[in-house]
Amino acid sequence: EAGARVLLERLRQQAKARELRKQQGAQPAEGEDEEVPRETGRGEAGQGPGGEPRPGARKRKGGSQEQAYPEEHIQQQGDKSIFKNKSFKRKKGDEETEGTKTREKEKSERAEGQQSTKEDLPLAACQEEAEHPHSSLVVLGDYVIKPVQKVRPFVPQWLAQPKLVKKRIKDNLVPLGDVQGIHPWLLKKLQMNGIESFFPVQAEVIPAILQSASSGYLLGQGGYRPKDICVSAPTGSGKTLAFVIPIVQVLLDRVVCQVRALAVLPTKELAQQVSKVFNIYADGTGLKVASITGQKSFAKEQEMLVQKKVTGYCSLADIIVATPGRLTDHINQTQGFSLAQLRFLIVDEADRMIDDMHQNCLNQIVKAAFQAGNGSGSSMLFQRTKPGPLTAASCCSPQIPLQKLLFSATLTQDPEKLQQLDLFQPCLFTSVYSEQKTLGDGEGADQDSKYTLPEELLQCYVPCDLNSKPLILLHFMLTKQFTRVLCFTNSREASHRLFLLVQAFGGIPVAEFSSRLSPSERHRTMKEFEQGKIQLLISTDATARGIDVKQVNYVINYDAPQYIRTYIHRVGRTARAGRVGVAFSLVLRIQEQRFLRMLRDAGIQDIKKQPVKGNSLKPLVQQYEEALCKLEKTVKVIEMGNKR
Repeated sequence: EAGARVLLERLRQQAKARELRKQQGAQPAEGEDEEVPRETGRGEAGQGPGGEPRPGARKRKGGSQEQAYPEEHIQQQGDKSIFKNKSFKRKKGDEETEGTKTREKEKSERAEGQQSTKEDLPLAACQEEAEHPHSSLVVLGDYVIKPVQKVRPFVPQWLAQPKLVKKRIKDNLVPLGDVQGIHPWLLKKLQMNGIESFFPVQAEVIPAILQSASSGYLLGQGGYRPKDICVSAPTGSGKTLAFVIPIVQVLLDRVVCQVRALAVLPTKELAQQVSKVFNIYADGTGLKVASITGQKSFAKEQEMLVQKKVTGYCSLADIIVATPGRLTDHINQTQGFSLAQLRFLIVDEADRMIDDMHQNCLNQIVKAAFQAGNGSGSSMLFQRTKPGPLTAASCCSPQIPLQKLLFSATLTQDPEKLQQLDLFQPCLFTSVYSEQKTLGDGEGADQDSKYTLPEELLQCYVPCDLNSKPLILLHFMLTKQFTRVLCFTNSREASHRLFLLVQAFGGIPVAEFSSRLSPSERHRTMKEFEQGKIQLLISTDATARGIDVKQVNYVINYDAPQYIRTYIHRVGRTARAGRVGVAFSLVLRIQEQRFLRMLRDAGIQDIKKQPVKGNSLKPLVQQYEEALCKLEKTVKVIEMGNKR
């Protein structure tokens, strides 16, 4: 710093010297402007006889007239200019001598400064530029480095301050008896199915739904419309049981069979899974559960939903589990099918329902729920109208409220998308928050953490090239002895090719699971995988959403997912219900930066790099090449058969 100050002072002195020389150089220039050139001869200047100016006389413009100078005046001016020129030359010579000495002195000082403070020169120069000590130009303002403040989006209060659910399942199990309000018969049913305690999300959501129906399913709490409930929790945290138990309990006292609960799910497999859970806990209660997913003919599904009698149509189902397309068909085409008594609308995997343009289906459900006439021929005691302003007329007749329950592992935080669902005073339960914030600090969820994963999940990624991906998968199965592996690809064609390759290689019980298979074949394949007969199940994203595949030890993303939600749902097939699981992602080197940035933007930091050395793959190369030859022959045979 001392050296920098010395050098800065010297630079200032040099700047002063330069300014002084500029000022001194400007004075003779002013004298030259006033100087009049010498006369070159008497015949060229002066006046002629009669007072007329001679033809060669010098003239000067003054105002609008020209004045002629006599010879005597021009001679006097010439003498003065000669004197000025001589004095200017002497002065200029003195300045040149002085300037030469100054330049030599500056060179010597500069050399000393460079030797003593060579490393401090950039710092001194920056200080000089920042201060602008001696300059005729003044810079108004300058670039100042300021910390960039992150702009947080403005969200509604129910999104900004949700009710937080504890993340760690094993450490926060709640005994069945500690959750108040559950029917003793259902508690006994839970124990019969091997459930001794609730998961954190179940312990929070079940009492909230029961409280909203504490006055019965025909009225909301206190006669008011109940709040809608949204739940955002990781895969395998028990969201299905969180809405099955309270809905079955609320409908235990129903007298007339009407559609009171409707669960809408995006895929057939997920709908089958939810329908199975409803049937388990509705067994012995008299409640009837119907599943309309397109696996049966349309006529058979109609027979399951309605029955025509002399007095009109009557419903045969209290609880319906459906996929969007099939449900829309029944609303439009099945005569007597009514949702006018609908009390609970459950939307599982709500983010996908919004993204996959099923919004029209949800609008049709709401429209059907508020239709005055249903074609049943029976007059309803409780007429339902679409909610509007609270007036005296609207309070005259009670009406059955429609409560929406939204569940997802990747529930969107976009208020614009959630607005499309027309939620009423929603209440959000979420486990998406930073660990630094305790559950009692009241600060709400951390907006930086967009998604959450099971705490027992270990995430790894393997950088590789395209040719080594099949070898790495075989290395994991044969060398590392991985068992119960669920492998994901990005398309059903890629899934089928990989299945044929692993099958040709041999030594691995393998099967594929995609839309190429019929529903019965998919059901049989899934059952064999759960029984351990299949160790490697190669699948598309058909199994990534919500399906509870039992005892998956490893998830391998053979093709890196393109979207963060796809990644969340894929790796969520393992480490479910508090068990330990490992997820590997095979990432091409050209995809590595984008893949890591995608996870980082979603708040996922704890993924480890797990490279596989080329030497460990060499023992598999020869057999792998033979398998490729077998696969080529198999493909040719298939193509010839298709042509025939």
